[in-house]
Amino acid sequence: MTKPIFLLLLVLLAAACQPQANVVLPAQATASTPVAALPVNVARQAQAPTPVPQAVIDAADAEYLLLANIYERVVPSVVNIDVTINAEDSLLLDSASGSGMVYDDQGHIVTNAHVVQEADSMLVTFHDGSVAEATLVGVDVYSDIAVIRVDVERERLAPVVFGNSNAVRVGERAVAIGNPFGLTSSMTVGIISALGRQLPSAELIGATGGGFSNPSIIQVDTDINPGNSGGPLLNSNGQVIGVNTAIRTETGVFQGVGFAVPAATVQRVVPDLIANGRVEYAWLGISSESVENGFSVAGLAEILDLPVTAGVLISTVSPNSPAAAAGLQGGTRQVLVRDRRICAGGDIIVAINGEYVRTMDELVAYLVANVRPGDSITLLVVRGGETFDVPVNMIARPNDPVTPQCPE
Repeated sequence: MTKPIFLLLLVLLAAACQPQANVVLPAQATASTPVAALPVNVARQAQAPTPVPQAVIDAADAEYLLLANIYERVVPSVVNIDVTINAEDSLLLDSASGSGMVYDDQGHIVTNAHVVQEADSMLVTFHDGSVAEATLVGVDVYSDIAVIRVDVERERLAPVVFGNSNAVRVGERAVAIGNPFGLTSSMTVGIISALGRQLPSAELIGATGGGFSNPSIIQVDTDINPGNSGGPLLNSNGQVIGVNTAIRTETGVFQGVGFAVPAATVQRVVPDLIANGRVEYAWLGISSESVENGFSVAGLAEILDLPVTAGVLISTVSPNSPAAAAGLQGGTRQVLVRDRRICAGGDIIVAINGEYVRTMDELVAYLVANVRPGDSITLLVVRGGETFDVPVNMIARPNDPVTPQCPE
């Protein structure tokens, strides 16, 4: 049975060795480059390309040289914070870690309140590997900022340099240095994704915050993960523009949206924490509709026939508040707008101390950064198509402010 197969194989091999018949070219064709000389022939391929000029390489590497320089200058100021917590009704100890940054040469270190607020002991590890015990100086749950202190030689302290977070623009570089998952001195890079976000910081960390939200939060796409909390967010100059504090996630790890407390808030809060161990904020005593889903003054101006298209439409005025004492008026009726009841008819605040504001977030941000209890401010108010200046004497925020209901 094998012989016919063998003969067939020989026939096929013999046919393959037969010289090819003359090739017939198309009528209009002319002879061209010989096959052996074609550049597709492996043996005749051109030599490998030479490296690009060094100037091109240097230009391409410029950003990485910048990032490396930022890291080398700032990383000595970034610390790892290990905390130990005595679990209630248990002999077991719980532990956690976060990041922090050296604030001054007195041993003060800035971090997040949620990193240290329940700590029974804290150990700070510097970039050079040295370790020091830390004590708590003060905590502000509203901003999620805390200050701790180590007693070490000044030579070991390299304070960070703060930048102007009010000048930050969407699209600018955002660099984070911290200790994600305990991986010390890690650097990640992204951009500023958005500005003016709000975080209910106290609620997020399980503390009493009186319902106040932390304004002017910086949103980034820079990778921030557990352990980055309390570390610096930096600009291209290596200056601190924020403190990394939270992420929005469904998995517990970074999913593209991170948040940082702006440097302006940090610089407002930290001196008070160092001096008094706590922070007091000025309170106006008004409520307003959330600007989400088109319920800002701009989104309501046409529907409610408002005389302006920007500002803070007052929904309610809290009793015994500075706003009530100044004669500000809240809404007088409920109006159904896009299946939602809006408190309409109240005063509209369009400026504070000569600075125009478009939303409640901007008003609160101004109060946080620039006004303290006991200060007097001037509000530019619109009522019934008329404008007038209203002086207001500010007081400290109450722990549980009363927010009245809008009239039916």
